[in-house]
Amino acid sequence: MPSLMLPEAGRKLRRFKLSPPMSFGGRRRAAFDRVAWSAAHVVADPLAAVDPWVDCAIDWEATIAHRRRLWSLGLGVAEAMDTAQRGMGLDWRTSYELIKRTLDAARGEQGAAVACGGGTDHLPAGTSSIHEVIAAYEMQMEAIESLGGRLILMASRALAGCAQSPDDYARVYDRLLSQAREPVIVHWLGEMFDPALAGYWGHRNADAAMDVAVEILNRNARQVDGVKISLLDKGKEIAMRRRLAPGIRMYTGDDFHFAELIAGDQYGHSDALLGIFDAIAPAASAALSALAQGDVERFHAILGPTVPLSRHIFGAPTRFYKTGIVFMAWLNGHQDHFVMVGGQQSARSALHLAQLFRLADAAGLLEDPSLAAARMASWLATQGVDAALAP
Repeated sequence: MPSLMLPEAGRKLRRFKLSPPMSFGGRRRAAFDRVAWSAAHVVADPLAAVDPWVDCAIDWEATIAHRRRLWSLGLGVAEAMDTAQRGMGLDWRTSYELIKRTLDAARGEQGAAVACGGGTDHLPAGTSSIHEVIAAYEMQMEAIESLGGRLILMASRALAGCAQSPDDYARVYDRLLSQAREPVIVHWLGEMFDPALAGYWGHRNADAAMDVAVEILNRNARQVDGVKISLLDKGKEIAMRRRLAPGIRMYTGDDFHFAELIAGDQYGHSDALLGIFDAIAPAASAALSALAQGDVERFHAILGPTVPLSRHIFGAPTRFYKTGIVFMAWLNGHQDHFVMVGGQQSARSALHLAQLFRLADAAGLLEDPSLAAARMASWLATQGVDAALAP
């Protein structure tokens, strides 16, 4: 196995020898008994004639190829979500094009599932009217449904900014859910993922916010497929899961505790809608297949080592987790460069990405160790680090 010098705290370098990758198999081997969505990243076009902090340029071929890979592993694609840098480099115009291209690609793939994020991100900053928020949601919902897309109602910065009380949230969601063509997934994204969403549902206290959310969801149960909460708090997710009306799924968005939440307990389990599944797709697929066959021990044996990696990728400031997701894709050869829309490849430090590399190796997720080591060494060189790669 190859080795290279990796930076660590104190401006030190230490030689790190890679391990053989885990063998997760190829396509899924058994139908899952959990619904599993992977929020998917986008591949930037680094040679486009744009200013990356201002304009959004996508490599469409590589982006769609990545989604085909997720489908081949049995995972659904949650499209144009925060993992795709929605609101952090990906605008609504490009999101609409992404949704359209992904839905078109899915029609040629047996069993390919897609759910599409609809929100209010085309609104100008400073929107002050609940009426404007509703109209903005309705515009994106209609655009997605006209393409044949299934909806995920994303949390709205504009709503968080102008709502005066929980009643304003009730007014918005009651209206939107009543007119959706088919049951939707509602997304509660915590402020650790987006500080502009602090106080969502009309309360800064998470338990009080949950009371509001549960009441809205349960009275609209026929129009709600499920709710995804991304609070990184397993206790709150379990508590909310047990309060949902029959038929409403809990989709875990907890990238810190996803394995145990998906496995569940005697009272139930969470399904999955996770950004980390983008980075650990082969492991997620193999683990879910094992769980479907009743092999809980193998499920945890596969996913257990991925949890430290996920906690690191989603560490504070959590909103920069996309950098780690894309870095993993580049290390594993699923794209040809480490460039992101919005220039977000610069959002994490060399120390952070070096530790990601170690944890990915420990989880058996560096699919071609020689390629991963060579790419890591080449990137470290741009940071002024001589990685002294050795075979």
